[in-house]
Amino acid sequence: MATPVELPKTGNTVEECLISRWVKHPGDAVSAGEVVAEVETDKATFEITAPVAGTMLATFFDEGALVPVFTTLCVLGAPGEPVDAFRPATVAPRTTRDLQSTIQSAVRNPQSAIVRDAPLSPRARRFAAERAFTTAGIVGSGPSGRILERDVRRAYELTRVSPVASPAPRRASGTREIIARRLRESLATTAQYTLHSWADASGLLSLRAAITKSPGRRAPDITINDLVTFCAVRALLDIPTLNAEFVDGRIVEHADVHVGFACDTPRGLLVPVVRRAQTLSLGRLAARLKELAAQAVDGTISADNLSGGTFTISNLGALGVEAFTPVINAPQVAILGVGAIHAKPVRTNGRVEFVDAIGLSLTCDHQVVDGAPGARFLRTVKEKIENVEYDVILQS
Repeated sequence: MATPVELPKTGNTVEECLISRWVKHPGDAVSAGEVVAEVETDKATFEITAPVAGTMLATFFDEGALVPVFTTLCVLGAPGEPVDAFRPATVAPRTTRDLQSTIQSAVRNPQSAIVRDAPLSPRARRFAAERAFTTAGIVGSGPSGRILERDVRRAYELTRVSPVASPAPRRASGTREIIARRLRESLATTAQYTLHSWADASGLLSLRAAITKSPGRRAPDITINDLVTFCAVRALLDIPTLNAEFVDGRIVEHADVHVGFACDTPRGLLVPVVRRAQTLSLGRLAARLKELAAQAVDGTISADNLSGGTFTISNLGALGVEAFTPVINAPQVAILGVGAIHAKPVRTNGRVEFVDAIGLSLTCDHQVVDGAPGARFLRTVKEKIENVEYDVILQS
């Protein structure tokens, strides 16, 4: 019996996805659980798997199409089975090829392609203004023909493609393209500066050793990153100025700490978010960090768990990096980079001693956070780390 395959809702905030790649095509044999397509949200790439085994009878959308959630993407079944009953009763979605045709037409005859008084969303208007890019000839995909940011972005990117024939370059993955786009936007729309410091990590090391050796321990394995994240959350409660976003010229401070953490996955960089982290004990925070990291690596994390962060932490200490310049996850106003623990010479009472130091790098948006407040926050993180044993006992 023919079986439709729908585009699932990957999160409460996701209303549509882009078909980035068909893995299976009409006529291909498909096993239950096998990947048939890859789709993208504005955060990440997700896989669509077959609910049953069979033959791919039909696909209803081209690669590059934007498709609403709960729409039938394709049909599996026995060869020869009819599929028209499953065909979505919607207007054929616009694809990248459609937009390219519109752009080429506008180049050949600019006056005929102008859409006068086309309504632009605020994000679309800002994207076009930042690049001095005209929106004439762009057909909006939003309600009542409203031009959205994605419409302007695609048109802009297509105009940058050289018409000269050349060997096709290796195409970046959907997730890689999303990462590149978001980082470019972050650097283009913020005034970033980075402060570097360090903290004595002896308390981190001794507390972790004590937890690991604790008899009858039921809590998850506590890592240095878990402890630093715990300290950073406490620091944000003391200095909430950095637990904020800068949106359309407005500073929005948040009472809850929704902490994101950079996670290296086979698909590239993802930033899962632990919501209301300030309410979690060290053990519960560590468990949630591990749970979300595992989902990100496996590719099963939902879009909701990749959005809504108010502050981000990026830890490269495991790779031996002592200090670096992390890039802000806009519209957030700051990100904390965590480096490796290393031996650092320190002069104390006329003598030079070596201490276990952990590198700390804080990048702030100077539009919102001046240097002194940023330095005070970094000093607070340092104090929390150096007194982590007391803080953990006090909060537990």
